[in-house]
Amino acid sequence: MSILQLKPTILVETPLGTGQAIFLIDYGMHQNTCWVVALQKDGVIKHFDCNDVILSTNYTYGMNLRKNHFPVQEPIAESE
Repeated sequence: MSILQLKPTILVETPLGTGQAIFLIDYGMHQNTCWVVALQKDGVIKHFDCNDVILSTNYTYGMNLRKNHFPVQEPIAESE
């Protein structure tokens, strides 16, 4: 088992709402990674399976724009 503290934290969406991911717990290859998240609405700390966590929309880096129905610009292919 290993625990990784996220510095800086990552803004994520969970089944319970938006929160800051603060730790990842990896139990090994036979179990999904556990995300430890501080929920934005009340500060409660919850554990989530990796399948229940997605990155929040980041307009600057163009991440997860489809979730909020923004057009997604495909990367420009480099010419040879």
